[in-house]
Amino acid sequence: MSTLNETHNPALQSWVASANAPDTDFPVQNLPFAVFRRKGAGEAFRGGVAIGDQILDLAAVAKAGVLTGEAAAAAQAGAQDKLNALMALGTTAWSALRMALSRALREGAAEQAALQACLVPQAEAEYDVPARIGDYTDFYTSVHHATNIGKQFRPDNPLLPNYKWVPIGYHGRASSIGISGQQFPRPVGQTMPPGATEPAFGPCKRLDIELELGIFIGSGNALGEPVAITEAEDHVFGICLLNDWSARDIQGWEYQPLGPFLAKNFASTVSPWVVTIEALAPYRVAFTRPEGDPQPMAYLDSAANRAGGAFDIQLQVGLQTPQMREDGQADASICRTSYRHAYWTLAQMVTHHTVNGCNLQPGDLLGSGTLSGPTLDQAGALIELTTGGKNPIALPNGEQRTWLEDGDSVVLRGWCERDGAARIGFGECVGTVLPARASKV
Repeated sequence: MSTLNETHNPALQSWVASANAPDTDFPVQNLPFAVFRRKGAGEAFRGGVAIGDQILDLAAVAKAGVLTGEAAAAAQAGAQDKLNALMALGTTAWSALRMALSRALREGAAEQAALQACLVPQAEAEYDVPARIGDYTDFYTSVHHATNIGKQFRPDNPLLPNYKWVPIGYHGRASSIGISGQQFPRPVGQTMPPGATEPAFGPCKRLDIELELGIFIGSGNALGEPVAITEAEDHVFGICLLNDWSARDIQGWEYQPLGPFLAKNFASTVSPWVVTIEALAPYRVAFTRPEGDPQPMAYLDSAANRAGGAFDIQLQVGLQTPQMREDGQADASICRTSYRHAYWTLAQMVTHHTVNGCNLQPGDLLGSGTLSGPTLDQAGALIELTTGGKNPIALPNGEQRTWLEDGDSVVLRGWCERDGAARIGFGECVGTVLPARASKV
């Protein structure tokens, strides 16, 4: 489990001036990773590190030869077109690179002259999905989300009995995961309209968001060898924002008995920046269960997980309609919550995923599931915010939304802040709904 070290010192300042702004997501205490290239330059994608409004180009850093030892090897691995090679190196290498870059980016660092030539403005960059994602597993870690959804379908028994005993998840589609800025056509499929006697085929009418975090696996485990909960976080490279869009009407018809299929495989959107577990160390909080709930089984329990296995990551959902965009209005906040409300920790997700011998690989992605807080204004999906479509959301310009309409853009944001620590952020995760394609059926 990552602990505090000199890189977390809130007094640290960078020679990159924009990294010292109080509201930046990317101070020198953060240093998240992404895959980028300059827009329109015909360059290859490569790894980079955010510092203020700049990107430190890892390919240029490796070529400049300013790092040594394990940090230099890690920078070379991160210079590739995906971060899988860096992810595979493990915690010692990640920490060495982060420490070396922290020292080199601080005010007064001898490496300033060499590294200034390695900076690319974020405004001039475009991004790709950070890793080559072999497998994607979506969990269901918010007891508040599970309860809110359950109330709509099973008012007398909203939470199924297994929920408080076992982390629930399903294997999703990795090939349709896209990077922030993703635009996708409204999904189509079969639905069962109310009162109908047979299903209909056509565009989804109940398109929804799912506010999630994405957990990127770093070093993997061999087939047949479970990961103990005391070692689980050593297998996690970092966390990004994730919008796991959902077609609720399609899902309602198809999900029994095997779960979602077309309702979830059309698009998922991740943010470019992956914040390392080490950077999140100041924002750990205790993992607790409500009084009277069953405590985790032994394989899902440890002293360290109880003491600091949860993270207080602030999360926000913004919605911008085409009319708002035309009028020059920014997105309007429709939800604010925190990851600290999750019922299962990321260590428990990794441990449960592997307890039967499943082998995780570098670059695999785990979704946290929709992260809703204890009150409805903290709900991370429209199906909750509108009580199943019964209570539309009122937007500042007078428009309303029950479900997403064509042209709507959704913006996820995440950040961490507390007294005695520097504020760090995740950037944005943006996706836009396009009209459904004309049917060829």
